[in-house]
Amino acid sequence: MRAIFSLYEDATATMELHHVNYREREGVLSIGFSLFHIVNMIDASFMLLSGQAPLWNDEWAKRVAPAINDHGKHRTVEEMVHQQIGDYDAFKQYMAEVFDRVEHWIADLSPHHLDRVIFTKPYPPQIASTYSARVGGEAGITVLDGLECWIYQHALRHMGEIEYARHLVGLRGMTS
Repeated sequence: MRAIFSLYEDATATMELHHVNYREREGVLSIGFSLFHIVNMIDASFMLLSGQAPLWNDEWAKRVAPAINDHGKHRTVEEMVHQQIGDYDAFKQYMAEVFDRVEHWIADLSPHHLDRVIFTKPYPPQIASTYSARVGGEAGITVLDGLECWIYQHALRHMGEIEYARHLVGLRGMTS
């Protein structure tokens, strides 16, 4: 997790708000969408993994001031295409707190908790169509599956989008 989170830290440290909110053309999501979406989804997913409430609340919403106060998981591209981050420094602080909380929880996590089942089969509709439903074993989706799918692999996917989009705003990718 530290490695993938470090890519987000490096990416956000080397962009400015105009890079993040840039839309290459109509119908194309901004870097701001990918950034807000993944961090807010990690925050929301953490609740399913740990039982702890998300950090995101009305105070964070006021501080970060996203154009759309929603991670967009259940929305269309057409609905989320206008996502922008209002206060980039506040967003980076929110991101740091989300990442720090996840890393500390993992460091303290007993290995036997990784097998705890979060969702059993048959999955509810909002889970059945996800990648994690394909990964889940016979018992269902475990904490380990959630960490791998909802945080690590999901973060890798969006980092790929961000790396590509960085080229569109005149910046380089994050890794070779």
